[in-house]
Amino acid sequence: MTTHFNFDLPIERSTQPGEKWGRYKGRDILPLWVADMDFAVAPVIREALAKRLEHPVFGYTPPWPELVDAVIAGIARDHDWHIEPDWLVWLPGMVSGFNIACRAVGDSGDEVFTATPIYPPFLTAPGNNDRRLVSRPLVLQGARWEWDRPATEAAIGPRTRLMLLCNPHNPVGRVFDDEELGWLAGLAERRDLVICSDEIHCGLVLDQAHPHRPIASLNAAAAARTITLMAPSKTWNMPALYCAFAIIPDPGLRRAYVHAMRGLVSAPNVLGLVATEAAYRDGNPWRLALLDYLRGNCARVMSAVAAMPGLSTTAPEATYLAWIDCRASGLADPAGFFEAAGVGLSDGAPFGMPGFVRLNFACTRSTLDEALRRMKNALTARQTES
Repeated sequence: MTTHFNFDLPIERSTQPGEKWGRYKGRDILPLWVADMDFAVAPVIREALAKRLEHPVFGYTPPWPELVDAVIAGIARDHDWHIEPDWLVWLPGMVSGFNIACRAVGDSGDEVFTATPIYPPFLTAPGNNDRRLVSRPLVLQGARWEWDRPATEAAIGPRTRLMLLCNPHNPVGRVFDDEELGWLAGLAERRDLVICSDEIHCGLVLDQAHPHRPIASLNAAAAARTITLMAPSKTWNMPALYCAFAIIPDPGLRRAYVHAMRGLVSAPNVLGLVATEAAYRDGNPWRLALLDYLRGNCARVMSAVAAMPGLSTTAPEATYLAWIDCRASGLADPAGFFEAAGVGLSDGAPFGMPGFVRLNFACTRSTLDEALRRMKNALTARQTES
């Protein structure tokens, strides 16, 4: 096990412009909301960026062969999926990636299906592109969120052309298994749907009994109707470098996707490309050490939430996000309640499921333990007062 990466090292983020810590600047609120990590980027990435900065020219730079080879090798190593160089379409980010999919598939007024709760930009992407959103909720079966298969099938009509999938799932943390993915792929084939699968958290599998499988890797039929979106940004904590890619095996679907990008979507910046090559080629030891640390943080969250009155959660199989059910607590505004107690969490309502909060546990143990302490104390005090 790699031990020389210090994830307990506190890094002062409030002195730098940034969304996560900037939201509560000057207030005693610990930010465990937006999905970036409080950890220093992998040393190999910093070294690669420093080396590139030694060259003073930053001209237009398309992806280069060594970068493409590193991505292909990394995906084969981590997911046993063997892709071709010409399947790659480079992007500045994931949100633009699934917005392009909405634009590229179907016609004005057609429907896009997704399941809630879901990362909020999924819910706005269809409307951004003159499509109609259709959604149905995932259902909690015991300790696991699952598809409501009859409701999903019933929701898909003759004008539904695209399914937006998130796997590993944000916010519930599921890694959908081969049987579930086979059902989704079969449904797409029967109903002639294109699948756009956001797999940005694929490098962050916590439960080793549930390895990530890209849905396009199931078989040739699934690959032919799938746009897979990936990026190093979540796994290696470099979202502000804005580099992602779509993997589209089918030439016709790839042409439609590239056509929808024209004049609207810029290429990734050169520093993002440099960092991506370093991440996929040399960043795996750091990633494995990170996963060990996140598993420890996850266990802390599960234990703490189980002791909080009115709260419950399920163990995420991937991501660094806990989806916490607050409905039994009687809190009308759980996110607002915890913010007043000094912990900034994501409100479940924009994900399509009010009564929940999302907690980002990719932070130092000292920050996490203090946040969990504040949450429990606030709930206990409220219970005592009532």
